[in-house]
Amino acid sequence: MTDTLAQQGRASIKAGSKSFALASKVLPPRIRDDASMLYAWCRYCDDVIDGQEMGHGQVEDYRDGQGERLEELRTKTTAALAGQATDPIFQGLAKVMERNAIPHRHAYELLKGFEMDAAERVYRSVDDILDYSYHVAGVVGVMMAMIMGVRDEATLDRASDLGLAFQLTNISRDVIDDAKAGRVFVPQDLLLAHGAPIAPDLLMQPQNWPAAHLATVDLLDVAEAYYASARTGIRELPFRCAWAISAALKVYREIGQVLRRGGPDAWQGRVGASSARKMRLALRAGGPALLRATVKDAPRDGFYQRPS
Repeated sequence: MTDTLAQQGRASIKAGSKSFALASKVLPPRIRDDASMLYAWCRYCDDVIDGQEMGHGQVEDYRDGQGERLEELRTKTTAALAGQATDPIFQGLAKVMERNAIPHRHAYELLKGFEMDAAERVYRSVDDILDYSYHVAGVVGVMMAMIMGVRDEATLDRASDLGLAFQLTNISRDVIDDAKAGRVFVPQDLLLAHGAPIAPDLLMQPQNWPAAHLATVDLLDVAEAYYASARTGIRELPFRCAWAISAALKVYREIGQVLRRGGPDAWQGRVGASSARKMRLALRAGGPALLRATVKDAPRDGFYQRPS
């Protein structure tokens, strides 16, 4: 049964994120399988809430019934964590949580992030979006670190920081697609500071992209600080885990670099690096993993503090 669940998880991560699938290849098999099963559950829940498939597409009436779908996810998650799952996705979650002694509250923290989506939370400040980013991504970083054997709270903070950086990068990449779906995640404070509109129907209009891009660069600057913090965390990981995390960091950070270089026109297509570029970055990540003991502490003063 575990082999089948792991295969489904690997298929999910391959379809849902080529960047994460590439980085996961260097993980030890058991850790890779558990990470894939956790990813499959996270991806499934996200898709159910957003009306998407593997993070792509968007049904027009996706907001209809979001609250009911969220409650169904909570019910299935609770059943799974009580050993009563029937759906393979939730069976995989239960297996991962039990095998790695991951506190159940972390699964519910992720669902709280999706509750923010269903409630159409408005993000007025960077602090607001960091809180959201923790619940939909930072907590996933914490759970992934636990799969890798991490229990030290300081290192778990760094794992959370990586998840936050990933989510801020996602938000920056998807500004226009989100606006077309009626959503705005770039903090209003940043948009207004550059004269960009905060209404999605205006934000999606090309004449407003230059101002929106400036606000997005500010958000990417915040992400850079969190990426720097996350690099500190690889010191505490075994080599193959450190390599995988370093690869994921380099490959995902490149999305933001492409957006910076491309300017507003980068939103004309899917923002990201080529497969060849991703492969080079992943291979180069082996060096920092080997030298991880020499990584210096990056300060976390003023950073988001995850729930205790």
